[in-house]
Amino acid sequence: MALRVIKLLVLLVVLTGFGVLGYAYLGDMSPDATPQSISVTLNET
Repeated sequence: MALRVIKLLVLLVVLTGFGVLGYAYLGDMSPDATPQSISVTLNET
C-alpha cells in the first residue's frame, strides 16, 4: 500500500514539473509594448 502511494506522489511531482516547464515555455503572458507619452506641465516661479 505504501509503495502505491509513493508511486502516485512521484507521478504527481513529475506531472507538475512538466506542467511548470510547459507554462514557462508556452505561457508567455507579457503584454505587447506600446509607446506612451505623458505631458507634464511644470510651474514656472
